[in-house]
Amino acid sequence: MTLEATKSNNNNDQERRSFLTKSAMATFLLGFQYSNPASVGAVDVDDFLQTGMVSMPMGVSGQAGKARPETGVFLRDGSEVSRNEKTGDVLAEIVLNAKSDSPTAVLTSFVSPWPLAKGAQFDVECRDSKTGDGAFLAVTSKLSSQNNLADLPSSYFVNQLFSPTGRFSFYGAPTDIKIKKSRMLNDNTRLINLSFSSLSQSTMTEIPRNALVAVTIPEGAEEAVMLVGSASANRWKKGAEEAVTKTVESFRAVAAPKSSLKIRAKDRTDV
Repeated sequence: MTLEATKSNNNNDQERRSFLTKSAMATFLLGFQYSNPASVGAVDVDDFLQTGMVSMPMGVSGQAGKARPETGVFLRDGSEVSRNEKTGDVLAEIVLNAKSDSPTAVLTSFVSPWPLAKGAQFDVECRDSKTGDGAFLAVTSKLSSQNNLADLPSSYFVNQLFSPTGRFSFYGAPTDIKIKKSRMLNDNTRLINLSFSSLSQSTMTEIPRNALVAVTIPEGAEEAVMLVGSASANRWKKGAEEAVTKTVESFRAVAAPKSSLKIRAKDRTDV
């Protein structure tokens, strides 16, 4: 066999292997798409072959297989999170002490310039998918009956927000966490200013962020409810601080009106 014939056969073998490999991967991705409808049309086969990753930053499909962040929020069964597109008013009825024999229904509200975040990874959250600016609800663990909102250390709330299973730890543990300021906005609401760095899924680099947290303890509740607004440090300086502050300061959480309906948490598999 001539040298030219040998090279030709080798090239043909390489082309066949490449074709079979791409065909196999395409079949795998097709199966992935059908088992995850939200990913249809969003998977780049060539990119997957080169990187071994599905490139869908902050998308539900890109988060497939990851555990849902634990915010402590449980929606009330029979209710839905809503947002008025004209006014930005967000309303959500949640259940505190949800796993006990005496759960409490609480109405939460705030005004957001960002749309509701949709998907199984979100509880009550509004965010701009392009900039990452946004706000989400979180609930603390059970408080002591003698705890006063003004007297609790800021670290109590911060440690829960940045727990390994928390919203900010979704792509890795945040670093450089700093409490900048804490003050009472009124008798029922406390504000905490924070800065930290979090891992970006799209670039795999740490991005400095600023956050403002509103904390309140609804009447009769044994847990604190928080609205956490944040934006990248760069955007914070360019106007995001004002939007986040207005959103967080609009936060309210009050006991829901009593009714004959049973108070129970919505099954998360239905969300």
